[in-house]
Amino acid sequence: MRKAKHLKVLHVVGAMNRAGTETMLMNIYRNIDRKKIQFDFISYSQNEAHYDQEIESLGGRVIRLTKTQSVKEIYNAIKKYGPYDVVHSHTLFHCGIANLAAQLAGVKIRIAHAHTTLDTNESFIRTIYKSLMRKLIHFTSTKLLACSKGAAQYLFGDKDLVKIKDSYFPNVVDYTKFLKKPINEVVEFKRKEDLENKIVIGHIGRFMDAKNHSFLIETMKCILKKDNRFTLLLVGDGELRESIEDEAKKSGIDSHIRFVGIRDDIPTLLHSMDLFVFPSLYEGLGLVLLEAQACGIPCIVSEAIQPEADLKIGLMTQLMLNKGPEVWADTIRTGFYKKEENIKNILNGFEKEGYSLSKGISNLMAIYQFSTGESNEEYISSIL
Repeated sequence: MRKAKHLKVLHVVGAMNRAGTETMLMNIYRNIDRKKIQFDFISYSQNEAHYDQEIESLGGRVIRLTKTQSVKEIYNAIKKYGPYDVVHSHTLFHCGIANLAAQLAGVKIRIAHAHTTLDTNESFIRTIYKSLMRKLIHFTSTKLLACSKGAAQYLFGDKDLVKIKDSYFPNVVDYTKFLKKPINEVVEFKRKEDLENKIVIGHIGRFMDAKNHSFLIETMKCILKKDNRFTLLLVGDGELRESIEDEAKKSGIDSHIRFVGIRDDIPTLLHSMDLFVFPSLYEGLGLVLLEAQACGIPCIVSEAIQPEADLKIGLMTQLMLNKGPEVWADTIRTGFYKKEENIKNILNGFEKEGYSLSKGISNLMAIYQFSTGESNEEYISSIL
């Protein structure tokens, strides 16, 4: 068998902070043969992101650009740091800009990857922009990928629904590190945060409009009117964190809320929760929901959560946001939530739904392999 050539992949992202897409990319990068594959990342943040140092320690490069709509900037970066075999874009409608630059630079494999089902700007100008970018994405991309049917429909358009089956790429999870409860770490965390003998409602996500933290605050107000045993654990950071903290103080419930910021010990935090609540306004999938289910934690989610996020092992319950905070509060307060302790059942859920890390890497390498000249089987076996 011919030895595989060194493969260079350029991922186009906003910034490599801890979030669903970025965490998935790091799960993949940590577990491939980095002697044969290099991941570089275009970032539009001038500040150091959460994963930047780790990327560089793994042999990758973070390329910082400033003009998001500049084809020339991306083109120059490809020429300077390449040649690249693959450009893999994760930046919503901006994928059209990135893949046009890649096409002009002669990159053979150009991927547009859909990760969300909505954005907040629906102005007339934005609508025209989206229409133009969809056309550009189709013209410049050699492969379309999406984490869910809803994400594919939003980015690529209704006419591509017939192709979504071929475009579906599950948000792979290194779920094995979530299965076993780190008992000592959980005990210490709950002691430190005064969560002992409390019913812990958890949420992990960036403080932004889409995550709907204000709804969580209103829900907690309703819960605490009837039962003060509950505490809300909020993990993450973002532009709205300060306003949510102020909202909690003004509501007089801040003593029942823990803001713990960005953390590396996510398995410990998840295993400290009794229930995971995710009232998002929109989501491409919700990678953290897969992590929560890997820990066996029951989840209550909004209608915005894509059905692909459900492992179908009885841990995910969907509740409409228009039911209001009081109904959500009563559902949380009076519901019977049993953690899933059968690890085999959880494993079967991940494998059946296609979220295993090894399968995801194999699928991605099959998509990237066209630049090697080898068969899928030869190339995958040489990489893994």
